[in-house]
Amino acid sequence: MLTVHWSTVRLFIHVLAATVWVGGQLTLAGLVPGLRAISPDAPRTVARRFNRIAWPAFVVLVATGIWNIAAVHASFHGAYGVTLMVKIGVVAASGLSAFLHSTARSKAGLAAWGAIAGLSALAALFLGILLARG
Repeated sequence: MLTVHWSTVRLFIHVLAATVWVGGQLTLAGLVPGLRAISPDAPRTVARRFNRIAWPAFVVLVATGIWNIAAVHASFHGAYGVTLMVKIGVVAASGLSAFLHSTARSKAGLAAWGAIAGLSALAALFLGILLARG
């Protein structure tokens, strides 16, 4: 069996938190139409429950992201640095848009902020893979 290193643990925790944050958003988006059929209040109730695990996962993502940057002695120069800065911006957009989605009161606000939150979360995931390969 391969040896487990702290880098393995660090990446595992980061990917686990990303699974909750990104995967949960995608799953919830897919469930909303069915939840509406059950009750008009069901999507809000389920979203509140999801937020109880999603926001701690987001905090873990940010913390392990900082840990990743420190551990790999990431350069903020060149193509890697540009990609890293874009990822940091996209992560901030993901958190901010998810927060705005959770506070939105109109259907348009819920839809727009939810879409931005989901797309920015997917973009952050993609950029993370790109950085891991770089």
